[in-house]
This record gives sequence, C-alpha cells and structure tokens, in this order.
Amino acid sequence: MNVVFRVDSSVTIGTGHVMRCLTLAKQLKQMNANVSFICRELEGDLINFIKDNEFTVYILSKAMISEADNNAIFEWYKENWQQDVRETQYLFETHIHSVDFLIVDHYGLDKKWEASLKPFTKKLMVIDDLANRKHVCDFLLDQNLYLNYQDRYKNLVPPECKQLLGPNYVLLREEFIEASRQKRIRNEIHNILVFFGGTDPTNETVKALDALALLDNNIKINVVVGSSNTRKDQIREYCDRYPNFFFHCQVSNMAELMNEADLAIGAGGTTTWERCYLGLPSITIIVADNQIELTDAVSKFGASVNLGFSHEVTSNQIFEAVKDLIEHPKKVQLLSERASKLVNHKIVNTYPVVKAIMEELK
Repeated sequence: MNVVFRVDSSVTIGTGHVMRCLTLAKQLKQMNANVSFICRELEGDLINFIKDNEFTVYILSKAMISEADNNAIFEWYKENWQQDVRETQYLFETHIHSVDFLIVDHYGLDKKWEASLKPFTKKLMVIDDLANRKHVCDFLLDQNLYLNYQDRYKNLVPPECKQLLGPNYVLLREEFIEASRQKRIRNEIHNILVFFGGTDPTNETVKALDALALLDNNIKINVVVGSSNTRKDQIREYCDRYPNFFFHCQVSNMAELMNEADLAIGAGGTTTWERCYLGLPSITIIVADNQIELTDAVSKFGASVNLGFSHEVTSNQIFEAVKDLIEHPKKVQLLSERASKLVNHKIVNTYPVVKAIMEELK
C-alpha cells in the first residue's frame, strides 16, 4: 500500500498539520504501508523533522512569502494553486507511482487542487476542520468537536464521501495511548505545563510566563516550545531566571509531561485532544480563527477555561485564572473529569482512521 501526504508547515501555518499527519503516517507504517510526504519549503517548516522520523519527503519549490504577514501565505496558495498542482503531478509522474491513498491536510488547497490530483490516486482523503470550502474526496476526516459537527460538511463533499467526524477519530501518537494507562483525575495544582504549539507566532508563551512568575515558586512550571519558535532563545533565558521554570524544546515526551501536569496553559488547536485524552485541565487562549469553534465547544462542555482571543488576553487575566484554580481544587477536579469524558478511549485505541483506510483498500 502506497500512501502520500500533502501537507505544509511554517511559522504562520504552524506545526499542527504536520504533527497529526505524522501520527497517522506512523500508524499506517505499522500496517506495512509505504508512506511519503510532499511538502513545500517554507520558513520554519518541519521538513527535516519529518525526515528525522524516517519518512521520505519530496520538496516543492520554495515560496517567497513574508511570514510576517499572516494572510500572505494563504493568498499565495490561492493565486498559485495551479503551480502546486503541476509540481505535485510532476512528482507522481516521475518519482511516486501507483498511489493508493493521497491524504491532503492543507487550508490553502480545495476542490480544484483535489480534482486535478484525483486521477493520480485510487483514493483521496482530506483532513480539515474549517468546513469553509468544497472538497472532491473519497474520505474526509475532521476529528474536532463542534456543536453541529455531524452536519458541517453536508454540502461541501460529494454524497459518496465517507465522513470520519468527531473526537472518536482523534489522531493520537502512540506515547499518548501508552500514557493513558497512568491517567488520573487532578485536583490540587503542583505542576503546570505551558505549550502554545510549535511556532507560537503571537508569543503567548512569554505572556503566560509573566503571569506564572507571580506565583509561589513551589509550583513546577514546564515550558515547551517547538524548534520553529523564533523566540525560543529568549524563552530559554526567561526560564533560566526562575528555579521552578524548566525549558524544553521540540520534545519527544509530551505525553509524559502532560501526565505529570495538574494544569495546562495553551492554545486551542490539535493539542486540545491530547490534553483531554489524558484528563488534563486547561486554560485555553484562542490564537487563530480555526480554533474558535473547537475552543468554545470544549469550554461549554466544561473541559477547559476559555480566556478568549490572544490579542485581548493579558498576563493578569492568566494569573487570575490560574490563581482561581489553585484556590478551588474542586474546579480543577471537575475540569479533569469533563476532559476525560470528551474522548472515548475504547474507540480511539482501536485506531479507527487507519481501520477505515485499510478496509477501503481490501
């Protein structure tokens, strides 16, 4: 079985798309699939990280885009999707043959791109969570929880498309499956984990550290950043000033750090499901528009404290939210219990996405 992923990462795009694709790629590899990636070279990409995980990466030409402009990169894809099609088709014609599954995880690509590449693969899967554009695909995966998640793609995919929707299809790395055996319900806070994704373009990490520096130093603070975080050296120096702050970069033991933590402070992206799966209460800040619905739904379920949009949240608000939870262990316990109930462990542990792919190719 030959599976190809088309996915990008950068300072602006972030690392979440690649990380969830890597999770699925490793699970498929365990089923003896031949897996490779097609990625465009961008500032802060994870191409070398994918290679370090022992996958072949076919690199598309570098897009000369200013990462300082958040909208520039998506405008580039909108204007140059045909170039992306040509470069990808060339790879299928010259390097990658007999593709069984093409899996696309990309906000910048839509039905036009998918229709152009569909003749080169037996099946095409889209991973999405925006539900803001039409797709031409055989499978659609959206692992997130929304108030209307069963109907979100009603008029956006073909009638015959198999939709894998909701948190029962969440993609979790093996380390989280293993760590869930030591899962616990929290109450008192002695250990706080700070993680705002691989790039943290809005610098929420420092904002959170300014808040946590006001707490007593008997609470351990683990601070995680990605290798693509442009401020990682500044954050390391910040952590060095406090005996209870511990700096980590591009970790391979995130599940272990989450299991140790009694509270997480982070963004409302894909890490939401890792936290919930391990019953970890969280204070969440929305750092991108695609996080709004998910963060709102998880908060309304009672599994997190949603502080709102990053440009409106202050260090003082973070401090007050943490202080409130420290003073009210029962609130922490309730958050932990609700988070645990969001994901059905029995279903997730059977790797339902891999199962759906394998059944299709029987």
